[in-house]
Parts: sequence; structure tokens; C-alpha cells
Amino acid sequence: MKNLDHILDLCKRENSKAQKELYDFYSPILFGICRRYIKNYQDAEDVLIEGFYKIFSKLKQYNGKGSFEGWMKRIVVNESLMFLRKRNVFKFSIEVDNLNLAERAVAEHRLMYKDLMDVLATLPTGYRTIFNLYEIEGYKHREIAELLGISINTSKSQLILAKNKLRGLLKKKTNSKVG
Repeated sequence: MKNLDHILDLCKRENSKAQKELYDFYSPILFGICRRYIKNYQDAEDVLIEGFYKIFSKLKQYNGKGSFEGWMKRIVVNESLMFLRKRNVFKFSIEVDNLNLAERAVAEHRLMYKDLMDVLATLPTGYRTIFNLYEIEGYKHREIAELLGISINTSKSQLILAKNKLRGLLKKKTNSKVG
């Protein structure tokens, strides 16, 4: 992308060419975020479009502090979570105290990015969402609980369950490649 500040200035004035340039440049990155949260391709595309609508409509609120890409990512993450919340996928509650915590397994083989994304996509929506928020986006359990309207313990337990499920899936995937 040429000059981001210039493109943003044009976008703030609703210049359609500048909006298209911004969309074309950032949509692959932001779509990847949508897909981490939302399994269905078409639903993820819809969330991306909603995210860009919010980005363009709230662009005047971006004050230039911090990363513009980070600002957009937060909008897309929030749009993804709103989509999932509307589907009521967070109606679960398992307290962390009731879980039998397995020892951490050490991965023996490195997986390609696509393999990891494929495995993540097989997780139930709640597990995948909390795993993404905590491990990839860097949110804390308190923030996740507030975003999703769940307890902190539910966030923690879902993360533990997601990691256990991932370990099993990765182990199965690794064993199938060896054998």
C-alpha cells in the first residue's frame, strides 16, 4: 500500500477508490481472523463485510494512536464475537475446579500453519473462540469473560478443554502421518 495516512484521509472523505485499496490490502489478513472464529466460509465473509462497514463508518474515531491494523483487527474480532453471540454458542458452564487437568504434552513434530488451522477449525465454537482470544489475540480471562458474557472460570475451563482437545487432535494427526 502506498501511503497509509493519505489513503486513510481519503477514506475518511468516503473516497471509494481509497476504500477499495484499503479493503484489497487488508481483507486477506482480516478474513483470516474471521475464519479462526467462524467455521463457515460464507458466514466469515459476512462478518468481514460487517467489520469493514464498521471500520469505514468509525474511521473518523481512529485517532492515530497505536497500530491502525491492530485497531481494525479488534473491530473484526468483536464482529466475529457478536456473530457467535447471536448464535448462542456460549451457553456452557464448566467450572475449572471440577476438571481433571492432564499433564502438558510436548509436541514432537512441527505442524504447518495450514495443518494447525485445520485442526483449530475442528474444535467446537466455544473452545475455538476462547483459544483464539487467549492464545492468539492475547486477551486475559477477565476480558474474555466480559466480551462473551461468561464467568472467568468458564473462560479458563474452556481454554483448558480446548488445549486438551487440541493435544488429542494433534497427536492423532501426527500419528496418522507417521503410520
